[in-house]
Amino acid sequence: MNEHDLAKGLEVWVLQNVLDASVLMGIVASGLLLAQGYYRELSRHLNLRVSRELWNLLTVVLADLLLAGVFLVGYMVLNPDIMADLKMAVPFYPIATLFFAAALILRLFKGGHEAGSPRFHWALRLTLIANAINGLGFTFVAEAASDEYLAHHASPFWTYLKTHFRSNADPAGLEIAQATFYLCFPILLLLSAWAVRCALARMKSPTPED
Repeated sequence: MNEHDLAKGLEVWVLQNVLDASVLMGIVASGLLLAQGYYRELSRHLNLRVSRELWNLLTVVLADLLLAGVFLVGYMVLNPDIMADLKMAVPFYPIATLFFAAALILRLFKGGHEAGSPRFHWALRLTLIANAINGLGFTFVAEAASDEYLAHHASPFWTYLKTHFRSNADPAGLEIAQATFYLCFPILLLLSAWAVRCALARMKSPTPED
């Protein structure tokens, strides 16, 4: 094995682990959004007003940071060359990225931080849907029954999923990965343009201090 192969293997290993970690980050982000009642209970035990404000800020920012991380990883791996190298569940992971992106936009620019508000609930629903899609892809495609298992327990079901919905499966997986890119990448660009537009509109709107 030469130096180029080692570098390529390390690159794939790092990207694969980052991608797998992003699936878990999405689950944690949804959990943080669901735990609003828990936050209120804990804040009652904080005596200082400053500590309560910091606690409220932390519970909001942490969820946003996780969602932003999931979005950035999803954007990074939504690339034909990377999809051909990684063990991705297509179209599951890229579609989930779109839902996470929409949820992040609602939280950052559309008042989705206020617990109990319609935008908050819409953002929560989008993250739950995204996690459900990711969970199906992770369990039934990316981490489907291994070749060693199938060698002793043949299963047309697991074999079909592995050979058709893994982005690095040749040729069916590569074809679905390309179709996924052509579908999801333009939508991701539109969501990004929507985010920029919302951000600019908020900067132009008057603030209470004005």
